[in-house]
Amino acid sequence: MQDEKNGARTGGRGRAVGRWLGGLGLLVVIALAAAWWLTLPDEPGAFYTPPPSPPAEPGILLHSEAYDTDIPAGAKGWRILYTSRLEDGSPTVASAIVVLPDIPAQGPRPVIAWAHGTTGIARGCAPSLSPAPFGGTPGMDEVVKRGWAMVATDYAGMGTPGHHAYLFGQVAAYSVLDSVNAARQMEDWQLGERVVVWGHSQGGHAALWTGMRAGTDAPELEIAGVAAMAPATELAAMIGYGARSSFGEIITAYLYTAYHRLYPEIGEAYISRFHAMVATDISRRCILDWRAAWSLALTRLLPDEGLFLKPISEGPFGERLAQNDPNGAIDAPVLLAQGLADEVIDPKLQEGYVGRRCAAGQAIDYREYPGLTHVSLVGPGSALTPQLLAWTEDRFAGKPASSTCSQR
Repeated sequence: MQDEKNGARTGGRGRAVGRWLGGLGLLVVIALAAAWWLTLPDEPGAFYTPPPSPPAEPGILLHSEAYDTDIPAGAKGWRILYTSRLEDGSPTVASAIVVLPDIPAQGPRPVIAWAHGTTGIARGCAPSLSPAPFGGTPGMDEVVKRGWAMVATDYAGMGTPGHHAYLFGQVAAYSVLDSVNAARQMEDWQLGERVVVWGHSQGGHAALWTGMRAGTDAPELEIAGVAAMAPATELAAMIGYGARSSFGEIITAYLYTAYHRLYPEIGEAYISRFHAMVATDISRRCILDWRAAWSLALTRLLPDEGLFLKPISEGPFGERLAQNDPNGAIDAPVLLAQGLADEVIDPKLQEGYVGRRCAAGQAIDYREYPGLTHVSLVGPGSALTPQLLAWTEDRFAGKPASSTCSQR
């Protein structure tokens, strides 16, 4: 009998200890989840803080420093801070990476102005803060071998203070154009005025807008060509197509958050308060590092039919998106590349965009790539890369550009 009582007491203590350990385990899991949720991109360092009274004139170099992250062999890198402008013309600052080949310049260097794809909209998501800032840039080694310089903007509001105007075409164009003009102020770098603009995805949208705005906003630059790779061209329709994937849902959250910040009327008529909160939290994280796992988890809280309660093509949201579609004329030759297996940009929508721009008189060399996705279009081994380099070489050489518009 005594043994039974001792056994009961021992069993009771064991169950109590088990419950205690189980509760402790749950607390540990909750604590880890909270720490994970609270882990956000690192705050940019002092380099990204502008001086107290920066010049109001855009394209002014404020300071520079050596930069060696992900710089190809045979080149040197710098990080620069420069003045730029917002949609209303008010001054702001932005940062960029400049890559110069070790090959001695034989006169002014041709410049590739690189506009990057989506990395996030938080300050800490700037490519120049990333361990792989050129991870999605095609042909970097070949750019260096050809003796071309590259100026790669982070865009205003990424790295630098302020909100990033995600998929606002005019602001992106300013960031690109002003970065080149700022870098050209370093006489030792010998950057010329002849520029070919490259951009992918969000950056493809920025590249097209750069071509549209260059003559007005940076007439001192000679834009020899614009290469847009899987560009965002029909913004409202793109969101409807891409939202079927987790990546597309994250992009949708970025777009809503960025537009709502500038245009408060884009709010409860389009999205529930709960889903707006989820979208805002997704927007605090970058898309290309481990923290994106939390954003991917949060997309499970979004409705299957998409983030919005009504079509974003309607009302003030639709009007603002239409204003930022790249539908203006570009004086320079245009190359537009599209992967036919793209899961973010609908190839049929892209084809329609090209057809409308051709009908409006814009010459476009439109090239499709079967089997290539949104990312693999600019990835290693892509059939696009050697064609892009050859096309760019011809633009710097001043050769006539071809157009496929007559084939449509």
